[in-house]
Amino acid sequence: MNETTRKIAILSSGGDAPGMNAAIRAAVRSGLGRDCKMVGVLHGYQGLIEGEMQELELRSVSDIIHRGGTTLYTARSDEFLTEEGKQKALRNLKAHGADALIVIGGDGSFRGALELARRGVKVVGIPGTIDNDIACSEYTIGFDTAMNTVIEMVDRLRDTAQSHERCSVIEVMGRRCGNLALSAGIATGATAVLVPEMAFDFETDILERIAYTRSIGKRHFIILVSEGVFKEENSRFSSSAEMSAAIAEASGIATRTTVLGHVQRGGSPTAKDRIIASEMGYLAAELLATDRGNRILAVRDGKVCDLDVEEALAAEREFDYALYRMSQGISL
Repeated sequence: MNETTRKIAILSSGGDAPGMNAAIRAAVRSGLGRDCKMVGVLHGYQGLIEGEMQELELRSVSDIIHRGGTTLYTARSDEFLTEEGKQKALRNLKAHGADALIVIGGDGSFRGALELARRGVKVVGIPGTIDNDIACSEYTIGFDTAMNTVIEMVDRLRDTAQSHERCSVIEVMGRRCGNLALSAGIATGATAVLVPEMAFDFETDILERIAYTRSIGKRHFIILVSEGVFKEENSRFSSSAEMSAAIAEASGIATRTTVLGHVQRGGSPTAKDRIIASEMGYLAAELLATDRGNRILAVRDGKVCDLDVEEALAAEREFDYALYRMSQGISL
């Protein structure tokens, strides 16, 4: 290596997602293979502000492809939202000789990367979030693993719901996006799926569906709901527990609540997440090594591609209404 060798920093930001380690591994090895130096930033943008950076070699990323979470750790940073925080981050990148940065995270993480891009840093964003809610991309790293975790948990809960002839209300992650609930609801045959993108009527969409399926022989019921449903301004219920109590009172069916919580973020990534993450990590380092920055990676038409960061962040997310209607038609 010589004095003009590019040095690329890499960080993970926001909520962790299975597959982030596969992306880190691929990016580091792709960069090193192109005669770049690679630097890991610990604890996201906050670590960048505090100068928590270490050089990465081939062996630094051995045996991490199968691990959930992120070996670089992650954190949210209010300080980075300030101009002073951004300047500290820039100074630390410069002090470590890095003029390029790979950011693995969601929309907020990408907007932080855009701020650095506007200040002269070449950036590439890799979408990593279990919500699958990045508007410019059909898929985000971690979604498949999280969905399969939800499916496994729902299948287990179904066994006890069936044994006791109960209704089970299961709350999954998704504050503003119902993709996780919708996909898992279809895969598990939930009686009803509630998502923040679609207003619902308690009597029609829950009680009547339960009553109808009960009249044709069903004795246990699964209601799968995104956490964001209870954050809506006009929501009838403030929590899944409150909804469960209302179902029990109106139907006379014993109803139990399960909030899956952060179990959805953990676990070894699926093959799909490992492969897509590896593709994205490889391409991210390739772009920066060849002086092509300010890009966001995305999956479009099933293929990994790169988009201009401004264009990517201007995209508007579209909810799959046809898939939602299909779920309503077959979950009886």
